[in-house]
Amino acid sequence: MQGHETYDRYGASLHTERLAAEEPGWADGRSFSFRRSLTGRPELVWRHLTEPSLLARWWTPHDLRVSELVFEAREGGRIVQEYRDVEDADGSDLVAGRAEGVVDDVRPGERLAYRLSPQLPDGGLAFTAHVALDLRPTGTGTDLDVHWRITDSTVDSADFIAGIEIGFGQSLDKLAVTLAADPHDTDSTDARSTQ
Repeated sequence: MQGHETYDRYGASLHTERLAAEEPGWADGRSFSFRRSLTGRPELVWRHLTEPSLLARWWTPHDLRVSELVFEAREGGRIVQEYRDVEDADGSDLVAGRAEGVVDDVRPGERLAYRLSPQLPDGGLAFTAHVALDLRPTGTGTDLDVHWRITDSTVDSADFIAGIEIGFGQSLDKLAVTLAADPHDTDSTDARSTQ
């Protein structure tokens, strides 16, 4: 879904979420599920889920780009995701968003789980997303199942929550396109997370 249809869908979701956001905890327990059948073996998909240089290629919706990324792919590892408007090439505009979190479960090639909390403009936390990604090999590549669960939702988190389904769906679509472009990923770059 592109352009005007996406904007209309987000607008409808935004209106609904703003009406629902009456008190802290309003969205707690809400969940979202995503599935993508990806080209590439689980080991390659895993690299795209955990290596910052590869994560940066897909881990934002279409109109944003990663401007800072830390992903320490170990239990207790730190996550920082900062993004800007895709047209802000020199970083002169305000940061469009920032989230911080921690890695909870790491089973290479099989399962990755983490908590990630987007920040409100005043620096407070909007909510905490508990995200689990499960990889399963198939005859043509890898099935990726993603489950989001929300806790700690604040009244001011409505705009963020309204965009999860569309935004993360677009990110996963970018991952699928990235993997399809080079399913064997001959890039020998050995990027590691910043410690």
